[in-house]
Amino acid sequence: MDDLIKPKILKGFRDFLPESEMERLRVQGVLEKTFRSFGFLPIDTPVLEYTEVLLGKGGGETDKQMYRFTDQGGRDVAMRFDLTVPFARFMAGHFHELYLPFKRYHIAKVFRGENTQRGRYREFMQCDFDTVGTDSASADFEILLVMRRSFLDLGIEGVEIRFSHRGVFNRVLGNLGLAEKSVDILRTVDKINKVGEEEVRSALARLAGDAAASIILDYIRPGDSNDDTLGKMIRLAGTEAEDTRRIASILSWMKALDIEKTFILDPSITRGLDYYTGIVFETFLTEIPAIGSVCSGGRYNDLASLYTTEKLPGVGASIGLDRLLAALDELGKKPAREASTDILIFHTGDADLPACHAAAAALRAEGLSAEVYPEAQKPAKQFAFAEKKGIPLGIFIDPAGTGRVSLRDLERRETREGLTLQEAASDAKRRLSGPRS
Repeated sequence: MDDLIKPKILKGFRDFLPESEMERLRVQGVLEKTFRSFGFLPIDTPVLEYTEVLLGKGGGETDKQMYRFTDQGGRDVAMRFDLTVPFARFMAGHFHELYLPFKRYHIAKVFRGENTQRGRYREFMQCDFDTVGTDSASADFEILLVMRRSFLDLGIEGVEIRFSHRGVFNRVLGNLGLAEKSVDILRTVDKINKVGEEEVRSALARLAGDAAASIILDYIRPGDSNDDTLGKMIRLAGTEAEDTRRIASILSWMKALDIEKTFILDPSITRGLDYYTGIVFETFLTEIPAIGSVCSGGRYNDLASLYTTEKLPGVGASIGLDRLLAALDELGKKPAREASTDILIFHTGDADLPACHAAAAALRAEGLSAEVYPEAQKPAKQFAFAEKKGIPLGIFIDPAGTGRVSLRDLERRETREGLTLQEAASDAKRRLSGPRS
C-alpha cells in the first residue's frame, strides 16, 4: 500500500461537507435575492486571467500575494485575487453589448497567497455588487443601502458601516505638501484598526514628520457626530468642494430615510487598494468587532481606463462570505440544519424498484425532494441512512402492487398506511411546513 497518495490539502484551502456547503448556499441565496431586489444582475468571469490584466492597479501587497505561473503554452497567467479588476476588464471587453448604468453582482472564489487567520483563507468566496457608468452620489448611496439591507435580510442588526471620501484626504495631504506620498500614507492609515494608533503615528512620522503626523491623526479621528466630523474634514481640507458636498448629500439622505444610526463618517477609512478614487466604506459587526470588516468597497472612477478609452466610472462593495459565515457562527445565527432530502423511498426489493422511482418522480412533481435508497438492504440500515442524512420522512411502497403507500414520519415515528401518492404528498407537505419538534 506504499503507493497510496496521502489525501492532504493545501494550507488556506478547504473542503466543504454538505452541512457547511448548504449553509453557505443559504446565505448566498439571501444575498442574491437582496441584490436582485435593487436591480443588480449576475455575471461571471474566468478564474484564470493574463497576469498583465490582473496586475493593473491592485497595489504592491496584492501583487505579491497573487498566484502566478507560466502555463503549458508559455503564457504568463494568474488567478484572480478579487472580482473588481476582472470586472473592469469585463466592462472594457463588453462595453458595446451592455447598457449604462450597468448594475452587476458576482459571487465567486478568489485566491490570495497571504497569511491565514480566523475567517481569512487563501481560497475564499467574495460577493461583489457594483454600478458602472455613472459618477452620481445616488449610485454611491444605493451601494450603502444594499450593504445595510443585506445584513438586515441575514438577520444581523448590530451593523456599523463606516465611510469616508479619499478626495478629502488627498486635499488634506496636498495642503501639507504630501501629495506625492499619498499612496503610502493612505495605506499606513488603512492599517490603524490592525496595528493601533501609536504604530501608525510612528509610521506617519517617518513618512511625513511629527507635525504632519499629528495633523493627519487629528483628521482621521471621528467627531461626536457625523456633522461634526464633516465640519472638521472641511476645515482641514481648506474649503468645501465636490467631495464634501457629496458626503453632505449622502448624510442628508440618510437622515431623510431615518437610517443614519447605521452609518458613521470616519475619515480613517481609506481602503488599501490604489484604484479607489472617491467614497470608500467598511462594515463592522458591533458584537464582534475583532473579526474585522465583513463588507468593504468604494468608488473607482479610473479603473476601467487601464483597458479602454471609454469613461466608465464605478462604485461597488464586496462581502467576504467566509468571514461573514464565521461571524454568523460566532453570533449564534447559524441556521438550523436543513434536510437535504424531504422523503426517502425505502427499497424493499428489486421487483419494486420501478414503482419506487415512479413514486419519487411523482413526489418531485409535487415540489418535494425525494430519493430512492439504491440497494435492498435491511430496513434498519435504511433508517440509519435517513437519520444520518437528516431526512425527515420515508415512504414504503405496498409490495402487493396496489399503488398504495405508507408514509413514515421518521422523527416522530408515526406511520400512515394505505395512502395514495397524492394523499402522501399532501400529508408530507403539511408535516414539513409545521414545527418539527
